[in-house]
Amino acid sequence: MLQFLRQNLVYSSLILVLATSCKTYKLTDVKPVSIAEKVVENLYFSSNGDYVYKCQIDIYKNHVSGILIIKKLNETTHRVVLTSDFGNKLIDFEIADNDFKINYVLPDLDKKIVINFLKNDFRQLLRRQYPVSESFVNDHSRIYLSRIDNKSYYLFFNKDNGLLKQIIYTRNSREKIDFTFEAKKPIFADSLNLHHKDFKINIKLFQITETE
Repeated sequence: MLQFLRQNLVYSSLILVLATSCKTYKLTDVKPVSIAEKVVENLYFSSNGDYVYKCQIDIYKNHVSGILIIKKLNETTHRVVLTSDFGNKLIDFEIADNDFKINYVLPDLDKKIVINFLKNDFRQLLRRQYPVSESFVNDHSRIYLSRIDNKSYYLFFNKDNGLLKQIIYTRNSREKIDFTFEAKKPIFADSLNLHHKDFKINIKLFQITETE
């Protein structure tokens, strides 16, 4: 499992470097509205309890699974632990917007491409606050555009229940990651689908225990 994960991540990185066909992301079928909110938030990982998920990772035609635990340590930092299905620790790290600390990594996974892949994905996933630059609506969602450096985030909130259902992360106007959430509460996502747009990596999380 670990051998093909490592091999395919290296292969994926080469595809990413060579890829030139990633399309510019644009909203469609929306209308702009006046901005009332200055900041919007992703609250799904804001509780002090443990977030425990069944984790499935698909890399090209390969599939791995395990258990993912996310815990908020303070207002800026989360701890993330990934284990195998048998409970063996694969990686344990702490992450914030500007900090990243590895507590443990299995030697087979201690590769720059693997670490950067996890650091980037979870930094985007666990970002909480988004300054609002523009606001839009369509038939089902209220959409907020947040610009941070050369990155842009499109946050889609369900009109009916107000819950965050999707984040599109772009860099230099090109779509990079699509985060799609299923939730009944604003602080806990029952499931998450993390889909890369520029190479074939997909991560799915499914609730095991619900945080209080």
